[in-house]
Amino acid sequence: MKRIEDIEIIPLKMEDDGSIPNNPELPLLLYKNVFEESDDIPNILNANDWSGDWLGSVHPFHHYHSNTHEVLAVKAGSATLLLGGEQGEAVEAEKGDVIILPAGYGHKRIEASDDYANYGAYPGGVDFDMNYGKAEERPEKIENIRQVPLPQYDPVFGENGPLFDHWKG
Repeated sequence: MKRIEDIEIIPLKMEDDGSIPNNPELPLLLYKNVFEESDDIPNILNANDWSGDWLGSVHPFHHYHSNTHEVLAVKAGSATLLLGGEQGEAVEAEKGDVIILPAGYGHKRIEASDDYANYGAYPGGVDFDMNYGKAEERPEKIENIRQVPLPQYDPVFGENGPLFDHWKG
């Protein structure tokens, strides 16, 4: 795993687009090229209390979670992800990258290499909900997003990780 000072951290902030709420306070964080081949990604996430991990890909449709934050850690390949809803930003996620999605932040896979795979995990292993930007999901989901607490640890760098430079309570 690379050191904090050796990675690029890109914050992204999207407003509620009327369908995908995103997060009213917290930016999405993209850590570029953090993990190396020898890293045990699930073990690192779990050691920082981000668990409930799975290995797969991002769904090819817009969705978000209103009851938890999510981390996506790219194990292999590359993918173009649309982050923040239909009017959001297309981002290239590549092997070694980490994307930390605050509660409410939309995400969708546009395309991916055949070998693309990412781990997903949640602070405290919360059982996430699935939301699709439908009108009937609001306003309950908007209130859920506001109630999600900050995680105790950065999923990669722990208690004093750079997440807390961008996410303040």
